[in-house]
Amino acid sequence: MDQALTLRAVSGWATELETVHARIAPRFARPQPRRRALAYLRGVLSAVERKNGWQLAERAGEATPDGMQRLLATARWDADDVRDDLRAYVVEHLGDPTAVLVVDETGFLKKGAKSVGVQRQYSGTAGRIDNCQIGVFLAYASPAGRAFLDRDLYLPKSWAEDAARRADAGVPAAITFRTKPQLAQTMLERALAAGVPCGWVTGDEVYGGDRRLRVWLETHDLGHVLAVKTTEPLWALTDRGPAQVQAADLVAALPVDAWTRLSAGEGAKGPRCYDWARLAIRPLRNPDRGYWLLARRSLADPTDLASYVCYGPADAALEDLVQVAGTRWTIEEGFEAAKGEVGLDQYEVRRWDGWYRHITLCLLAHAFLAVVRARVAGAGKGGRR
Repeated sequence: MDQALTLRAVSGWATELETVHARIAPRFARPQPRRRALAYLRGVLSAVERKNGWQLAERAGEATPDGMQRLLATARWDADDVRDDLRAYVVEHLGDPTAVLVVDETGFLKKGAKSVGVQRQYSGTAGRIDNCQIGVFLAYASPAGRAFLDRDLYLPKSWAEDAARRADAGVPAAITFRTKPQLAQTMLERALAAGVPCGWVTGDEVYGGDRRLRVWLETHDLGHVLAVKTTEPLWALTDRGPAQVQAADLVAALPVDAWTRLSAGEGAKGPRCYDWARLAIRPLRNPDRGYWLLARRSLADPTDLASYVCYGPADAALEDLVQVAGTRWTIEEGFEAAKGEVGLDQYEVRRWDGWYRHITLCLLAHAFLAVVRARVAGAGKGGRR
């Protein structure tokens, strides 16, 4: 790439960020927080070491972090409105009817007991039980690119039932305890209501193990590939008729020739290759739809098995289900990128509104990067988006 093209590209990126800001500008009642929101986006996209109030303020030429703190704490704007703008922006640039919606959670390690929703709980980020907050997220993976659409903070029962802690952290009165799968369903409902184009939904065992979520997805005819525990009881046809059988027992009964070696997509070390098999379960009245148990077996350790419950078009091929299953890993890559590139986890707020505002602006910045990368990739292939 020559220098002139590089300068044009950089100029175009700056213009694109201003266009993104113009989308959300009407959400701010006053010009000062409106301008500061642009400074915040520029700050989290910059190379500053820590994306906290002090460093973002310093980069914006402000003597103190007070203004940045007001943006997250007391300025008049609704993070959910900006979330809607984020979703519309992602769909406009990355939307595709074959896209996969991915649900997952990530942890935010915290000290003390004041940060809203914090408690000792399992964090996949840390790989252990630790003092942290948990956010549940909805990501969008399409052939054009990947970005986040939505987010919700998981509020443990200990918080939901503690009026004093709720008041101190500014938790709205309407917020009640909701499980992670319930939060995921709420975000999926919002995506459907907004007309987000998609073909499939995927998630790990936390979500696949919730039968109510699976029923809801089927009711809305959303194809899905959801991981479940190998002990998950599933309806299947047996020699004695329909019965509930654990996933592991169904997999154990598969013949040797049922397995096919396939890649579930590219990983950091190349193709993610496993042996895969599927079998039909739970006969459906609709002949156009199918229900399957999908099994994954490690090449290095054949006893290392994973199971997925799948629903979708009756003519869906094994390769289709495998590709959807593999798409789940993209959200983990998204978390890593959002934390590393735009400071998703580098906030210093404790209250409800502050968490949603920081997270939403960071996701918008991350989406901006996804759109720019998609545009560069399209230009590299001789196309335009």
